Amino acid sequence: MFIGNRALVEGQGIAIDKSLNDTIELWQNEAQTVVFFTNETELIAILGIADEIKENSVQAIKDLKALDVDVYMLTGDNQNTATAVAKQVGISEYKGGVMPSDKSDFVKQLQSEGRVVAMVGDGINDSEALAQADVSIAMAHGSDIAMDVAKITLTTSDLATIPKALKLSSKTVKGIRQNLFWAFFYNVISIPIAAGVLYSVNGFLLDPMIAGAAMAFSSVSVVLNSLRLKSIKL
Repeated sequence: MFIGNRALVEGQGIAIDKSLNDTIELWQNEAQTVVFFTNETELIAILGIADEIKENSVQAIKDLKALDVDVYMLTGDNQNTATAVAKQVGISEYKGGVMPSDKSDFVKQLQSEGRVVAMVGDGINDSEALAQADVSIAMAHGSDIAMDVAKITLTTSDLATIPKALKLSSKTVKGIRQNLFWAFFYNVISIPIAAGVLYSVNGFLLDPMIAGAAMAFSSVSVVLNSLRLKSIKL
């Protein structure tokens, strides 16, 4: 017995009668993946399998688009199934019948256009594209290799956490830049004064106690600015 997709059946030269073909197309249009069971000469059975679309998936796609993120869906399922799923979740750019290497090639294509690419996946067949992407995100409960390759592993399988992770990353980078700016700005001004650069001009000499307190305040201000991340609503 052989188990696989339609390409397996066609590769064996096995014919599919019209009534069964109509059923296959109906299932595919309902976002079901059709699995074929054959022997060496004939088709024995077909099985329709459908992934349940998670409750927050539609909102997650909307949130990503609101962040000016272009969303693409790449799937190994056939094009009809991909079309049905894409319509349900609101994705306009999608490809069906994609092999693992094709996913990686698609990421490379987007990168060649000067785009920063984030890849989200949870399976072994996503690992090559995850390794290629600029930002790789693995979902919880995915395969071990996907989580090993990914730069970010979410603690849940809820897609709504992806836009939250992007927002948190953006806020974190913004905080780092603010800290660096004020640290350099403070030191550029304070170090020459502490060294006595104004003493020859107006006789001003910074008291070492004040200089030490100012340095401590600089460190405290950086910590407080970083702690503001805890109050951000994602």
